[in-house]
Amino acid sequence: MPSTDDIVSLADIDAAAERIEGVVHRTRLDPSNTFARMTDADEVHLKLENMQRTGAYKIRGAYNTISRLPGETTKNGVIASSAGNHAQGVALAAKKLGVDATIVMPEVTPAAKIEATRGYGADVVIHGEIYEQAYKHALELEAEHDLAFVHPFNDPDIIAGQGTVGLEMYEDCPGVDTVLVAIGGGGLISGIATALKSKNEDIRVIGVQTEGTAHAKRTMESDEIYEREEIDTITEGIAASRMEENTATIVRELVDDVVEVDDAAVTEALALLTERANTVSESAGAVPTAALLDGKVDVNGETVISLISGGNIDLTELGELTRTGLMHLERYVRVRLALSNWPVALGSVGEVVTDAGAKLDDIQQEPLSPAAKENRHLVTAGIEGVDREHLDDVVAALDDHENVELVDELG
Repeated sequence: MPSTDDIVSLADIDAAAERIEGVVHRTRLDPSNTFARMTDADEVHLKLENMQRTGAYKIRGAYNTISRLPGETTKNGVIASSAGNHAQGVALAAKKLGVDATIVMPEVTPAAKIEATRGYGADVVIHGEIYEQAYKHALELEAEHDLAFVHPFNDPDIIAGQGTVGLEMYEDCPGVDTVLVAIGGGGLISGIATALKSKNEDIRVIGVQTEGTAHAKRTMESDEIYEREEIDTITEGIAASRMEENTATIVRELVDDVVEVDDAAVTEALALLTERANTVSESAGAVPTAALLDGKVDVNGETVISLISGGNIDLTELGELTRTGLMHLERYVRVRLALSNWPVALGSVGEVVTDAGAKLDDIQQEPLSPAAKENRHLVTAGIEGVDREHLDDVVAALDDHENVELVDELG
């Protein structure tokens, strides 16, 4: 079995940093006093790769890889498979290097990522329900059309390119104690761990997966690579079902631990990142912060970096997930109300909620039914408050209004 240095070394990452200079952004570390206070850490910094070109870190590895391919290899173009961010990274890198690109994307890929990939000039092929099916189809097209395949995570040049994130982390925060990184196929954490451990082997590198994608921990604890049969998560950006040989080798050797979070914790992190850190993250990008805020890693008194790996998310999806997160945080509730004296009572709902110091997020009238009372109109309202006690007070105030009757609470 090869050593980690045989796969990717610090010299490889340094060389990648030189190649991508001027092509990618050097993203900043954003300190969060709020998250430090919530987790008892001394300092918490967010590495904002959601501010990267294409909205994610993937351009780093893609450009490093394609720039090193011989012209004879890329004469017919490159091909990749991706649930979104690798697609955009490959598409932009290929465009900048004058190479044609084809990207195979699974059906679960958000529309925004598909359109963005096309916008960078790539041909997009939609194939398969999950990533693995798209991956296999890309390999078929590679052979059929003599294309150069750009692997999303297992290629050493990809790993080296992603490792430049770790170099920047260390250069900007050499006193970091713990770094949290999401794991899909393991390319990102492999590169970051290689860079950081080469600088200071005492830096703790923690991988994070959602429960519905988890495979890395079992691979770390075994000589075999564990592969999931099913993926069930909101975090489509890390929906790989396994690691490959190179990433598994590096993760086993250099990553200190892997922890898991549920999707509810991810929605909470998304809401808090949007509200308290003023940053938009996609669901996969919020996974490390979810582990941090959910207490999956003890960071008491430490300096911590949580990587926000990407920010490519549909606005409607962001709204839905942040509302769900607020529900889990017990700061949002949906109620069904029966209103009499319509439409005067409709205005009363807004007045009651506002007077109680809460926010009426939305209100929608339900269709009339033959069984409904003629003088009653059913509406569904979303209300945002400070905490569960505050929401209970608001709902009670609504129910006490002469023209408003609480029918039930929806969540």
